[in-house]
Amino acid sequence: MTSSPPSAAAPARHAHLSTGPLLALVFNAGVWGVSWWPLRRLHEAGLHPLWATASFFMLGAALMLWWRPQVARVLLGSPALWVLAAASGVTNAAFNWAVSTGAVVRVVLLFYLMPLWAVLLARAMLGERITPSGLLRVLLGLVGAALVLWPTGAAAQSAWSQLGSLPDALGVLGGIGFAFTNVWLRREAEQLPQARAAAMFMGGWMLPCVLGGALALQGALPWPPAPAPGWMLGALGMGLVFVAGNLALQYGASHLPVNTASVVMLTEVLFAAASAVWWGGEVLHSRLLLGGALIMGSAALAAWQSWAGS
Repeated sequence: MTSSPPSAAAPARHAHLSTGPLLALVFNAGVWGVSWWPLRRLHEAGLHPLWATASFFMLGAALMLWWRPQVARVLLGSPALWVLAAASGVTNAAFNWAVSTGAVVRVVLLFYLMPLWAVLLARAMLGERITPSGLLRVLLGLVGAALVLWPTGAAAQSAWSQLGSLPDALGVLGGIGFAFTNVWLRREAEQLPQARAAAMFMGGWMLPCVLGGALALQGALPWPPAPAPGWMLGALGMGLVFVAGNLALQYGASHLPVNTASVVMLTEVLFAAASAVWWGGEVLHSRLLLGGALIMGSAALAAWQSWAGS
């Protein structure tokens, strides 16, 4: 999952909202919202989500370096871009692993605690003052997370054992990585845009490879399966779709006000919820819906704050 460019590239908030950029962002949200399904099919074929993520982003990195070979020199000379690469790698590895193995809607909602972490990280890394609206975002996110994680129904007793499960932890970690990525992009706004994009593709490829290799050596997860047309064509197809989604994100976010782009990107939750219920048989109980509404409210408040301050 890659982030949109810094807000300087976006037009004024009163700019005409054309259909093309909006559809581009909805396409990107749809790609990520339903990505759990092909990731699970690849997992069933023996390709662990870490290896799948590495293959997707290796393709993106190769295409980016082929298109703009000069960014390789920029990457090698900028430690800050490698920090960005690491954050991107954590974000994508954690999110893809989580949605491949956990409850999709729950994981996506925990991932979208991102505005909560963004408030805290912007304070720590950029020295930004925490405003009353920032505190409200933190409160909404925390209450929403508590409702999402709180067990419900007849299975409540056994559900307590699921709190802090690996998919939950990965969903939260992915959101922290995404928030860090966005804050770091603002910090490094003067970097060449193509170099930032290449760094994020490189991180999405290299970190899952390193982590997957370390875990495979310990026997914690399998090595990639032997080459076979099924999983290889599936991984190639998904890689192309992810690259297209990222290009759509970059196009849409650079042609729309930041507040508009932020709200449109929240449609990922709708895609994830609809596909999880339709294809995955998940049940959206009332507490999950209420917690999700609070988390989405926190994200929408962040978009409104961007609009009010622009």
